[in-house]
Amino acid sequence: MNVDRAERGPSPRSSLTALAGRGFDAIPPTALVLLGIVSVQVGSALAKHLFDAVGSFGTVALRLFFAAAVLVLLWRPSPRMPRRTWTVILGYGVTLGLMNLCFYLALSRIPLGIAVTTEFLGPLAVALAGSRRWPDAVWAVLAAGGVVLLMEGGGDLDLLGLLFALAAGTCWGLYILVGAALGRHTSEGDGLALGMAVAALIAVPFGVADSGTALLQPWVLLAGLGVALLSSVIPYSLDLEALRKVPPHVFGILMSLEPAMAALIGLVVLEESLHWTQWIAVLCVVAASAGATRGARTGT
Repeated sequence: MNVDRAERGPSPRSSLTALAGRGFDAIPPTALVLLGIVSVQVGSALAKHLFDAVGSFGTVALRLFFAAAVLVLLWRPSPRMPRRTWTVILGYGVTLGLMNLCFYLALSRIPLGIAVTTEFLGPLAVALAGSRRWPDAVWAVLAAGGVVLLMEGGGDLDLLGLLFALAAGTCWGLYILVGAALGRHTSEGDGLALGMAVAALIAVPFGVADSGTALLQPWVLLAGLGVALLSSVIPYSLDLEALRKVPPHVFGILMSLEPAMAALIGLVVLEESLHWTQWIAVLCVVAASAGATRGARTGT
């Protein structure tokens, strides 16, 4: 497939990618990661404003539909792939769809900062799984302490919302593992585009059943496109570019800032204030994630 494309000469997709690459070159990789984190959390805040109009299912359907449409148009992936590759793509798409459904259900019940902090336990568990280094036990205890503080400062914090966030975190952990396999079996953004399309096929029926024609309101469609760009297309593109320039452990440490950024965005954009113990809980999870990620580099 790639040979055929090369023989036809430069495609509009490759020209667009090259143009974007030149623009990214002017931005330091750490700034790319931080911009991606801000983008995805602002997108989540915007998504929360859509809940009153189309609910959580409708919002995630719009996000994944538009994200899939943009990525497929950008990468124009060919469906002619080996069966094993399609198995990985389907697993990636199903995991991505379920992760988004669970996260948006959590977001409709609990503050953004708490939802992201709880969800972040999934990738943290992946980082700690199978480790035999004693410092990683410290990071695990620190993360557990963060969870306790999160619950203690919750007051009337919605338990079902926390469970949805934990389910999203479980999916996020699986997403990391399946995403690594996707990178081995596909090239460029083809796998991401097809996986996003599978995720959209899972989420859209839920959104249509829950919201119906409310999804077709012009302002809702425009907001849904904005959520898709901010929460999926832009951060994924920034992350991919950053990973070309920085080691994975540096990328992971920077990504550990995401719960704190989510809490800050929730405070500024959504006016969701957290109890002081919950802020400490967020910082505990951030520190545990950064420590586990750094330890994974030095311990191997």
